[in-house]
Amino acid sequence: MSKKYLNQLLTRNFPDAGLLLLRLAGSLLLIYVHGLPKITAYSAELRHIEDPLHIGATLTLSMAIFSEVFCPVLIALGFLTRLACLPVLFLLFISMLFVHPEWTIAEGQFGWLLMIIFASIALAGPGCYSLQPLLLRNSQSYGKFG
Repeated sequence: MSKKYLNQLLTRNFPDAGLLLLRLAGSLLLIYVHGLPKITAYSAELRHIEDPLHIGATLTLSMAIFSEVFCPVLIALGFLTRLACLPVLFLLFISMLFVHPEWTIAEGQFGWLLMIIFASIALAGPGCYSLQPLLLRNSQSYGKFG
């Protein structure tokens, strides 16, 4: 390997690959750690879920599943990415500040890191490795919610 090639490789910028990694890793962690347990143990979750907004356990759990399963799938695919980050961020914000206010930073680090990941994705967008450009190729709305 030539010194010139190695230098180019080490100084090259890969922002779209970084966004893809953030989207996939954050989404898979959120689905695996929080979403799937809510789906597989729905009845048990319904009995003990916190209801900080006082909207009822069923609606609270449904919104949590939407935010922890459906939205991360959209984010991982890179479709309506910025829009899909909003429910995730809202859920994490409510969870960290109202459901678990007693947690120290160390105890809540997973939640705070997820907030950082999804806020970064919401700000940066999906990057070029996403389905949105393919699915909305002829649409004028591409870029508004990507």
